[in-house]
Amino acid sequence: MAKPPGFWSVSGRLGPLVATAIHDGHALRPDASPWVALDEDTRLREEDPFTASWTTAGDVRIVARQSRFEVDLNRPWDGAVYRHPDDAWGLTVWRPGVPPGVFARSLEAYDAFYAQLGRLLGRLTKRFGRVAVLDLHSYNHRRDAPDRADDPAGSPDVNLGTSNMDRVRWARVVGRFAAEAGRGRCGGRRVTVGENVRFEGGHMVRWIHARFPDSVCALSVEVKKIFMDEWTGRASPAAIAEIGQILHRAAEGVREELARA
Repeated sequence: MAKPPGFWSVSGRLGPLVATAIHDGHALRPDASPWVALDEDTRLREEDPFTASWTTAGDVRIVARQSRFEVDLNRPWDGAVYRHPDDAWGLTVWRPGVPPGVFARSLEAYDAFYAQLGRLLGRLTKRFGRVAVLDLHSYNHRRDAPDRADDPAGSPDVNLGTSNMDRVRWARVVGRFAAEAGRGRCGGRRVTVGENVRFEGGHMVRWIHARFPDSVCALSVEVKKIFMDEWTGRASPAAIAEIGQILHRAAEGVREELARA
């Protein structure tokens, strides 16, 4: 199955660390756009803008260009298209009467993405033995109102989702990432790091661990939107750069752990 033009990009160099930003995309296919009921600001609020810039922490970079509201690469196949409000934070995503071909083409793209991901990881594990995937996301923490933040105790600056991996096998990799990230600073203060506090990891990391349980450590990394205003979309370039530095430092620690027998 051919890769849909522009749906995602794969770049970088051959190496044991893959960084992905599968919710960074905001684009819609021309045949899907007229049927989407949401305005751009609403879509942007639930997407993960700026996460693509952080994928430079990996050797291989995978960045989705299409919006998760067209098809969500981090959901199981049968839930990858948000057909009901319950699928999308209560939002009605589609106008009535969507032609069946619109959803079918979205799911064809989904299948093509996972086929390519499987081939890539197969190639990398054959070459390097042990591989890590940093599945980079961001999350809202002022969902109720722009001036009302969630309790910091339940919303760390960096949340690591590890619930669907062999946690014992990958303990050193996870621990090293957490330790290095926890040394970072953003906005003049030390960032907080939690494991499975807010999120436990989505479909993509689960899919990877089911197929490469002994050779790939897929770590879901959710960064709280301390680098932007989640309501207006305005971002702080300085904060984005600081988080990028944190992730680069943590990624270097992961590379060192992968290299250990």
